[in-house]
Amino acid sequence: MSLAFEIVDTTKRLLKARGITYAQLAPKLQRSEAAVKRMFAHGSITLARLEQICDVLGIGLAELAEHARASRTPMTELALEQEEELIRDPALFLALYLALNNWREEDVLSHYTFTRPQWTALLARLDRMRVLDLLAGNRVRLRTARNFRWRDDGPIRRFFEQKLLPQYFARPFAGPHEHLGLLTGMLSPAALAALERRLRDLAREFDLLLAQDAALAASDRIGVSVVLAMRPWELSLFDKWRRNAKPA
Repeated sequence: MSLAFEIVDTTKRLLKARGITYAQLAPKLQRSEAAVKRMFAHGSITLARLEQICDVLGIGLAELAEHARASRTPMTELALEQEEELIRDPALFLALYLALNNWREEDVLSHYTFTRPQWTALLARLDRMRVLDLLAGNRVRLRTARNFRWRDDGPIRRFFEQKLLPQYFARPFAGPHEHLGLLTGMLSPAALAALERRLRDLAREFDLLLAQDAALAASDRIGVSVVLAMRPWELSLFDKWRRNAKPA
């Protein structure tokens, strides 16, 4: 999305936030409502016209530019509504996964059954959701931060826990690049805090490795999911011998 379209998009959002409709804006610009709609649809707003709209909004051009800049702050997580839209449409969810992992269009079309128009339409939806910017040639510029994560207790996290996690553990971890370690024991609160820090460090290392390999072709990378988890936990298998055991 170019700077001009970013300014127009920000202007539209500010008008909506202030409850100003195109019909209300039109007479202030001495234009018809249809002309105002076309102006915003095509992004064809002159600087003089933009100043008029800023007067209606009660802000200056500098403040409008600041709003546009703030809207480009990398996202560390999506809004609840955005995650819900992804859950409703698996194809859109896949498109975001591929975009986040820097898949080129030719790789997408050779590995998946999307046609070029279908792939373009999915990217356009992600652009409208403000998750990425769709550029010429179906290239994308991500709006997400490098440490992007799904929302705690959000729709995607719940979907993963309820549907995908059972699939993840459904077969043995015996193939190449597969590993499962089960560690149990008793640690002090200080040691537990140290272990939590180590897990966060490992997550940051994973992010760095993703960034390091992002420029490689899809054929040179392997899709991988790492589950990092810890919690105070005792096997219910032993409950019948434990004094004051909690009810099952």
